[in-house]
Amino acid sequence: MTRIQQVHWELQMDYIGHPYYVSGNAIMHAIGQQLPHSVHQHLSASHGIFVPGQFGTFPEEHSQNGIRPYLGSRLSRIKSYDDLFLLRQTSHSWLLDSRPRDALNTHDIRVQSSYPALSHETIMSKPDSAKKQQQTTKWYINAYFHADRDDVLPLNESVLDGLQFGGKRNYGYGSTRLKDTQVIDLEALDYSGIKDGETFIINLVTPFVLESEYPDTDDQEVPWWWREDRCSLREREERVLKRREVYKLQTVDHGQVVAYNSDSPVKTAKNGILRVGNHSKYGFGELRIKPVEPSSNDRLKSDRQVMISK
Repeated sequence: MTRIQQVHWELQMDYIGHPYYVSGNAIMHAIGQQLPHSVHQHLSASHGIFVPGQFGTFPEEHSQNGIRPYLGSRLSRIKSYDDLFLLRQTSHSWLLDSRPRDALNTHDIRVQSSYPALSHETIMSKPDSAKKQQQTTKWYINAYFHADRDDVLPLNESVLDGLQFGGKRNYGYGSTRLKDTQVIDLEALDYSGIKDGETFIINLVTPFVLESEYPDTDDQEVPWWWREDRCSLREREERVLKRREVYKLQTVDHGQVVAYNSDSPVKTAKNGILRVGNHSKYGFGELRIKPVEPSSNDRLKSDRQVMISK
């Protein structure tokens, strides 16, 4: 049995830190203050993805369908592989078309003590004719834990509640409250959507580490089962903080789509959930496998050219 524990935190105060996600390293640091070392050393954490608490509709590949009020504010039942990624896409494609999608895909920045901070809520004005003059959207952090020992998960809710992430924590920034959590057996999920496919693409949910200044880590090549070489991929420099030391990472940037060149998509999908490459323990290297129609290859090439041009 391979289990993960999904966690959904509600931001209570603005967050000062990485603008795209709460790193798995930051989550591990926060949870480490609540757990004995004998337990903490067996844990791995994903990056935390920011999610707006808004109305949404389940995408076609999800095991559920229909519209749900405030879909982003809680965890949904997980039955299939694709269900895992509902709240782990920064495009928030599940938002209803009637929602202000462009505004909610751009997290509000508020300057706090001269530091740019991601707002814990987004407040938008409404027309004068509306019953309420403004709409408030709460923001959440979606992440999950994995352990290399069977008796570690699930973590107790009291351990997960009240964690703080990011900078200026002494002043209350980055404080959260636990909104929802659930344990999922990865072996029990339905992978038929992948098994029935013939051609696949890979979406990089979080950056893949190529080079790291962290001690005792080796440089890595782009996995052989990607059809792209390194020169065709967008890279980004990341940093990881450990014991007050800052280490630079050179990564393949998240959000990119690459073609898959292997005959073991289900195995790769399971490995991608638990992440691959350097610093996978701290959230890097999360992948999602998706089947595509053969005719989509031309569109994939076009999308890649657009990404490279950026």
